Amino acid sequence: MAEKRIAKLLAAYVPIPMCIINSNGKVTRASGKIDEVFKYDGIKDADIFALTGIKFTDLLKSAKGEKSLILDRNDKKFKVQVSSMGEEEDSSFGLYFIDVTNYETLKIKYNDEKPCMGTINVDNFDELTSNNSDEMRLSIISNVDKTIRQWCLKINASITKHKDHVYFIVFENQYMEKLVESKFPILDDIREIETEADFPVTLSIGIGVGGKTPAQTDQYATDALDLALGRGGDQAVVKKGSKIEYYGGKMQTVEKGNKGKSRIVAHALRQLIDQSSKVLIMGHKYPDMDSFGSALGIFRIAASRNKDVHIIINAYNETLQEVYSLARDKETYSFINNEKALALVDNETLVVVLDTHRPSLVECQELLDETDRIAVIDHHRRAEDSIENATLAYMEPYASSTSELVTEILQYSLEKKSIVKFEAEALLAGITVDTNRFSVKTGVRTFEAASWLRRSGADTTSVKRYFQTDVESFKLRANAIVNAKISKDGIAYSTCEGFHPDMQVINAQAADELLAIKGVRASFVAGTSEKGKTVISARSLGEINVQTVMEKLGGGGHLTTAGAQVEMMPEEALVCIQKEMKKNL
Repeated sequence: MAEKRIAKLLAAYVPIPMCIINSNGKVTRASGKIDEVFKYDGIKDADIFALTGIKFTDLLKSAKGEKSLILDRNDKKFKVQVSSMGEEEDSSFGLYFIDVTNYETLKIKYNDEKPCMGTINVDNFDELTSNNSDEMRLSIISNVDKTIRQWCLKINASITKHKDHVYFIVFENQYMEKLVESKFPILDDIREIETEADFPVTLSIGIGVGGKTPAQTDQYATDALDLALGRGGDQAVVKKGSKIEYYGGKMQTVEKGNKGKSRIVAHALRQLIDQSSKVLIMGHKYPDMDSFGSALGIFRIAASRNKDVHIIINAYNETLQEVYSLARDKETYSFINNEKALALVDNETLVVVLDTHRPSLVECQELLDETDRIAVIDHHRRAEDSIENATLAYMEPYASSTSELVTEILQYSLEKKSIVKFEAEALLAGITVDTNRFSVKTGVRTFEAASWLRRSGADTTSVKRYFQTDVESFKLRANAIVNAKISKDGIAYSTCEGFHPDMQVINAQAADELLAIKGVRASFVAGTSEKGKTVISARSLGEINVQTVMEKLGGGGHLTTAGAQVEMMPEEALVCIQKEMKKNL
């Protein structure tokens, strides 16, 4: 009786809209102010769940302080405060409707007016201006400037031009959703600008959102631009705290004609080696020919500086068996495992990471915490989880392979000494693998590197022997090609049956071969490794960015060459890929 009397008094005298409901959600009493929320008579006995859309479980959580409830009603916003009246199962609930319209409006206004910062970089500006006549160069600069400013005008952004190819912009957060929905159309607009060069104008855009201070938002923008440039340009990267989103990335990275950076890196690497007590070299887990060949190249540089140098390898695929056995038999090279590497490392040790820049993929991740001297040489597009604070980072996504980068470094690092025939062949094999026998991602500098290796003694016949496979692998690859399903959009999907220690290599070869079929624009091949993991290889002819698709599955790579490893079955992985492709096409 006391509870009913209290409820009656509350409903009669509380100066804010409120009502009391029973355990079934029926309104038993309401205050006189309730018409501010529900503008009609007869609220008594009404179902509060039907009126508000609030669920019973939400009421319980709100009563315990675990959830905040906001109700939109009559162009107003009400915070619903819930209190439980009684401990029994049939106890009532008091619902208090507090008008927070002004507060919510202010909060929306605050979020909308928060500053977002961005940096826009014109990719390959030097190459564009040097490959065009004076008249065309002025036209390009003018058109680029005009296109960027017109785009900024649409989002009411302030814009400051730092250099001919760098812009800094500030705009309100309310335009961010519009930019994300439209997927940054400026990336497409800028490519339409006419040039005399054999490649289009592209932009890299880094946007910082949601920093606690302007300085932090600016740092987000800088980090986002670094990611965009490290992934090859022609894309926008949005960084909001730890969340990063990518847009664009449709064009192949344009090769840089000037080798000046290679010369600078070679000099810096040689200085680092000279200043270090020893050198430890490692690539990614289960190294391929590119990782192994480039490791031999760096070994030669360190050995020529009379340094104690070791290559870390714990396990390898059968495809590396022959070249690894040859290297080990020569007794020129020192191969060690993680345990020995951790015993050797000290503060003055230089760790050289090759063919990857992600800590989770290196042979020995613990080494990265044991020394401050780290050099990274890689040709993959930058991922979010890259090695931080590297003393030297040489990451060029335009390059065909890490072996190509190391070959150029070798030319500027070795004085009178030269690499031996075996090392030249290993480096050439690395280039050959990553270019699919010089058919994809191959530029002028790729052939120049191959020519230098050939002059250094590399025998193409010996290189070809490194790629011979056994009959079982050949059959698995052939079956994957035969059983492939090709969609109307020109996407080939296939699986390799069974288990094989070289499943990743077999998948890659099958995916490469599928691109030779007329009408196929991209290919995805999945199979199960001997460890039970599903490995996926993705390839394209350049029209489709397979890297972004593989990133959705935790992988990565290049625009035309990418891969991933997942826990699901191969068939399930292909279903996920098909769903992702429908979003992108």
